[in-house]
Amino acid sequence: MSGSSYPYHFIFIVFIKGFIMEEILSALVGAVNQVLWDYLLIYALIGIGLFFTLYLGAPQVTKLGVGFKSVFGGLFSKKDKDHEGKSLSQFQALAVAISAQIGTGNVAGVATAITAGGPGAIFWMWLSAILGMSTIFAEAVLAQKYRVVSHGKYIGGPAFYITHGLTPKIGRGAARFLSGFFSIALIIALGFIGNATQSNSIASAMNLAFDIPPMAVGIALAVFAGLIIIGGINRIAGIAQFVVPFMAVIYILCAVIILFKFSDHIIPMFHNIFVAAFNPEAVLGGAAGIGMREAVRFGVARGLFSNEAGMGSTPHAHATANVKHPVQQGMAAFIGIFIDTLMVCTATALIILMTDANLSGETGAAVTQLAFNKAFPGFGSQLLAVCLTFFAFTTIIGWYYFGESNIRFLFRGKHLGIYRALVLVAIVLGTLGKVDLVWSMSDMFNGFMVLPNLIALFLLRKEIRAVYDDYLAQTKAGKELTYNYEFHEFHDKNPG
Repeated sequence: MSGSSYPYHFIFIVFIKGFIMEEILSALVGAVNQVLWDYLLIYALIGIGLFFTLYLGAPQVTKLGVGFKSVFGGLFSKKDKDHEGKSLSQFQALAVAISAQIGTGNVAGVATAITAGGPGAIFWMWLSAILGMSTIFAEAVLAQKYRVVSHGKYIGGPAFYITHGLTPKIGRGAARFLSGFFSIALIIALGFIGNATQSNSIASAMNLAFDIPPMAVGIALAVFAGLIIIGGINRIAGIAQFVVPFMAVIYILCAVIILFKFSDHIIPMFHNIFVAAFNPEAVLGGAAGIGMREAVRFGVARGLFSNEAGMGSTPHAHATANVKHPVQQGMAAFIGIFIDTLMVCTATALIILMTDANLSGETGAAVTQLAFNKAFPGFGSQLLAVCLTFFAFTTIIGWYYFGESNIRFLFRGKHLGIYRALVLVAIVLGTLGKVDLVWSMSDMFNGFMVLPNLIALFLLRKEIRAVYDDYLAQTKAGKELTYNYEFHEFHDKNPG
């Protein structure tokens, strides 16, 4: 072998090995996801949502109006100086939660649900969201009840309520195992893989709309994210409370305009959604290869990826809120799902189905981009790219914080610098990956997060009910809401 030809042979061998390894990884991840989602989590998530809906008397229905009033009624009220800097307002905490919820799941995720599961997947996304509102209510209540104080600031989430809530029930060792497993899964699922997913979708959209190289997009995202996350939760909340309402309103207005432009498609579209939810072949034909199992699986999976109910992510934001009673933040939490899934995800679904973009053969965000091009000729692709960038970027900074909370839990504040650096690297590398594999890995690690969280929710059901009963008793008696928080001092060695 000549010296000059050796490098080319070496590069060829490395390329082939890399391709084979990626194919093996894709097959492995696919097999794990099939077990997790087809045979376990779909039933577990719908089941836990149904359980808490019945167990708590459907708070997402009976307290929906109270929740909206609680969150938005005090939006312009005077700040509580005693808690300033120590906690976020109820609206700020919700904004951080929604910033994490509204991301590529609302754009690329909905498109993936429709192309892989048919129009019927949207019905199952709605159903899982309505039931999930009770699940996320329970998560937020526990996050408030078992939150801790670190360097004068509130911090909490599943790792904390698993540790403090389950230790008396299952023992310290088992509780520490479950909380540690959850924390590691979340850091990988959201901090690394999840943020790579977000940057992947942004890069794809920006490249298609403006022909910007993916690597350039990744570097820009990492720089802006770094400038924000170094300021901690207060800076993240400051960005979220202004960006989230603006981006949601603009996006929903786009959907309303499209409804008017394609008004003759409205009735057939809803007919297809409800028929395909139970009999996809009646709408798509047998050749599409999509059955009811696919409709349910992708509807629930993409719904979870979007609204995160039962995943255990948003409780980290809700734990920081300054409210008089934990139930108030529980109501704020289900308002987040209402906005995320029943409004923003539905807007995407309507845009795709009314323009028939789901029949194009495209995948991921490209489907939604095609729909925008049909609806807004000449600038639709650019409009969606900008919307998606804001959606996904706010998710990146929200998910970063959720991961940081668990780094603090595991390492007592050590290694934050390393975690931040790795998140920024993941953001850049995510722009270069294959979208199918990235989404599949995201599904897998999301599933790993869900398992210990659902176990904790079920085992702590009586504690959740007791807190809710306390709230109901106080409101029935017309008393001013109070709650006896029992804070644990958390010895975190890094205040920043």
